[in-house]
Amino acid sequence: MSTATPTRAPHEDLPTGHKPDAGRVGGGLFDPQQLVKSFPDAIRKLDPRVMIKSPVMFVVLVGSVVTTVLAVKDPTDWFGWAITAWLWLTTIFANLAEAVAEGRGKAQADTLRKAKTDSVARRLTADGSEESVAGTELKIGDLVVCEAGDIIPGDGDVVEGVASVDESAITGESAPVIRESGGDRSAVTGGTKVLSDRIVIKITTKPGETFIDRMIALVEGAARQKTPNEIALNILLASLTIVFLLAVVTLQPFAIYAGAEQSMIVLTALLVCLIPTTIGALLSAIGIAGMDRLVQRNVLAMSGRAVEAAGDVSTLLLDKTGTITLGNRQASEFVPVKGTTEAELADAAQLSSLADETPEGRSIVVLAKEKYGLRERHQGELAHATWIEFTAQTRMSGVDVDGRQTRKGAAGSVITWVEEQGGQVADDADLLANTISEAGGTPLLVAVNDEKGARVLGVIHLKDVVKEGMRERFDELRRMGIKTVMITGDNPLTAKAIAEEAGVDDFLAEATPEDKMALIKREQAGGKLVAMTGDGTNDAPALAQADVGVAMNTGTSAAKEAGNMVDLDSNPTKLIEIVEIGKQLLITRGALTTFSIANDVAKYFAIIPAMFAVVYPGLDKLNIMGLHSPQSAILSAVIFNALIIIALVPLALKGVQYKPTSADKMLRRNLGLYGVGGLIAPFIGIKIIDLLITLIPGIG
Repeated sequence: MSTATPTRAPHEDLPTGHKPDAGRVGGGLFDPQQLVKSFPDAIRKLDPRVMIKSPVMFVVLVGSVVTTVLAVKDPTDWFGWAITAWLWLTTIFANLAEAVAEGRGKAQADTLRKAKTDSVARRLTADGSEESVAGTELKIGDLVVCEAGDIIPGDGDVVEGVASVDESAITGESAPVIRESGGDRSAVTGGTKVLSDRIVIKITTKPGETFIDRMIALVEGAARQKTPNEIALNILLASLTIVFLLAVVTLQPFAIYAGAEQSMIVLTALLVCLIPTTIGALLSAIGIAGMDRLVQRNVLAMSGRAVEAAGDVSTLLLDKTGTITLGNRQASEFVPVKGTTEAELADAAQLSSLADETPEGRSIVVLAKEKYGLRERHQGELAHATWIEFTAQTRMSGVDVDGRQTRKGAAGSVITWVEEQGGQVADDADLLANTISEAGGTPLLVAVNDEKGARVLGVIHLKDVVKEGMRERFDELRRMGIKTVMITGDNPLTAKAIAEEAGVDDFLAEATPEDKMALIKREQAGGKLVAMTGDGTNDAPALAQADVGVAMNTGTSAAKEAGNMVDLDSNPTKLIEIVEIGKQLLITRGALTTFSIANDVAKYFAIIPAMFAVVYPGLDKLNIMGLHSPQSAILSAVIFNALIIIALVPLALKGVQYKPTSADKMLRRNLGLYGVGGLIAPFIGIKIIDLLITLIPGIG
């Protein structure tokens, strides 16, 4: 798999990470103005056909209707009207949490819609001529021509030419990227703009089914489906609701028998406070916010299931080139043979690399300058010099000047050249080259032919440069319990050396598409969830097989279709962030569920004693909060029940902070912070509300 890092057009190069002011939607925690903007959506969600999807909140809605009817029958009952008002607010606040989470996605969708234009396409006909057609008339397989200034009319693959393309409407990144035929950077997206040159594009999608259309549907929530984990939690909440509903229904006969018959308003308030309304209200918002956090990092998740799976990933497959290493091998040292000095070798290495425009060749020039103090020279400085440019056929570069020939290149090519010039290769040259190869590096030989004859001066050690901080990132993943596997086409010796330097747990060398598939299936057979990145057509089978397949946006259409996530920035290392966001989603859901259940315990102490204290004075001992009266106790619990939802919306949107730790430590942390916190907060909150209620004339 080739490097997937976007290639910037040199004439349009801007600072990496620069975002246009009007392009992307910010990823801030919580905008209070969003509450006002989302309020109409929250009201629309009161439709019972919408509310029934959340059993807990549907019960609250029904309770709100029941108490409203009862309050209307007795307009003088201030308690009934107060309970009714706060039950409606509870329902609206729950809808507001979901609407706020969806609002950020809708704002992003509005930005994407601006990228959709009714463009005119220059379609190629069978005889090679061009015809102008509306972009909406294009069919799969059509060939269209785009030149500088043209808007790409539809999704496709570049089949001819190379051009720089402005994709800021999609990625938010203002620096253009290179799209070219015949590689893994061939995919283009409709609505983006060609900035230079000419390309021919083969259309791969129908109008209305473009990548932007899919992005719009996903980010604004239209295509979001509940995940298995979310469905399971909904079933649990529904079960608890049924249990408490039965408990409240059967409580009334006992109350009548004891001479403490309760009003329907009190029973409804009791039911709403007993069922887990907090997590029921926030559950949908948590899931939407998880996908939104990915969007803010320029990752498009095709389903909520993929985000959840990322949180449970136990094996991570990472491509070596561009992910673990910088992507190009660089010169790290000059090793001279006996009888040659390092300075002499460095001088010859730099001189022979001036005609080598590859990244490796440039790194040799830089190393000679930085480590040995040699001034960087240029070809124009040497008069009467004959330059030998590096080619894939000769695998050598060099220069002939002043009767001296200098060559640098692959070991086999340089040895052949020396022997053709009548020279011999020193034994220690072979030994040095073999030592570098066994260490996982690539040896390049430097040779000269002058009055002393043809001979090898020494070896240049080329090595993959592991990105800074990668070992620490892999240590962090190990603490998460995630196994990391490096995928590379290198030989086992090179792969082993890079794996040890980077700190990955395992590696797969000389990997073929079949090898990747087999590895994923082996891991999955052991009950593990697997994540991987890919950008090429040959990665598509493995991306489809992986539980979390992250395709690079620069990659081929086949790769993007196979994955269940697309990284718009095409940064393979972002897979690590995706796993962290997935874990954050699961932890947030678990933490708020713990808080919600613990939260209910305190409400029992507020309502149950208040209901029966008149008949059974001994129950007043359970009134540990010292609440003013039965009515103020029940009303305080209902008000707290509503306000805590709004108080937790920012946490649901931001997510609980994730720190790599063991499962038992994480459980203890959740129970200690959100369990104990959920137990204590209502006691304090309900008491404060009760004190405020008693200050109201006619109640206190």
